Amino acid sequence: MAELVSGDLAPDFELPRDGGGTVSLKEFAGRPVVLYFYPKDNTTGCTAEAIDFTTLAPEFGKKGAVVVGMSADPVKSHDKFITKHGLTVILASDEDAKVMTEYGVWREKSMYGRTFMGVVRTTLLIGPDGRIVRIWDKVKVKGHAQEVLDAIATLGET
Repeated sequence: MAELVSGDLAPDFELPRDGGGTVSLKEFAGRPVVLYFYPKDNTTGCTAEAIDFTTLAPEFGKKGAVVVGMSADPVKSHDKFITKHGLTVILASDEDAKVMTEYGVWREKSMYGRTFMGVVRTTLLIGPDGRIVRIWDKVKVKGHAQEVLDAIATLGET
């Protein structure tokens, strides 16, 4: 699959989510969606990112936006992660990495001289029309959630 770029239609998905049930992109049609991909529940950077998005959740909500985090962790792990840190964002479970592969964020990584497949921390801002507005690749956590919130404020501006 070709790499996704701004202007592309975001691939739809339906995945198991925290608390039971499923989450799909189409259920948020007409609203901005912040879709962030992260490597692992309860790791330092992923926890900080989830807490930052949770802290700003009321501001995202005022702009009509929904925030969805996605990793390969199972729902049970997501539920513990949410409870432990008081998170309010939706967490989707893509255990087979099928959706993350479609979005191009499941890539070969290397650490300590070994290579493996894993999630590259990435965020997409998807407009109300389902098209990708902006992609942040290889995200640095500090200040990122605020940067995404600021980008939502520009939706509709020319």
